[in-house]
Amino acid sequence: MTADPHHPYSPATVACGLVFVSGSLPLREDGTVVAGGRAALDAAVDTMRRRMSTVGARLEDVVKLTYFVTDITLREVANQQFLDLWPEPRPARTVVGVSELPYGSPVEIDAVVKAP
Repeated sequence: MTADPHHPYSPATVACGLVFVSGSLPLREDGTVVAGGRAALDAAVDTMRRRMSTVGARLEDVVKLTYFVTDITLREVANQQFLDLWPEPRPARTVVGVSELPYGSPVEIDAVVKAP
């Protein structure tokens, strides 16, 4: 994953022993948005995994997550996903309700990860 003129940022960058992962949308490989509930949250995590892999980072090394959601009721679904994906001690996490996300996405997730 490399930056392009429409997305002029790094998918993930390493600094001070941490990986900072840019916001990850629930996009299929063809660029279409996965629109609903748990499927959208899982697709956003899949995008995040791909971005982390560009610098050798892994999901189990996540230390902080921020979920941006256009429907705050997704928080309950995000809670279940969080419990399913991260054992104790779980990373810190924030869920923020927003009015709109790129491409009409229902969720965007960014992360801070311990560098490999």
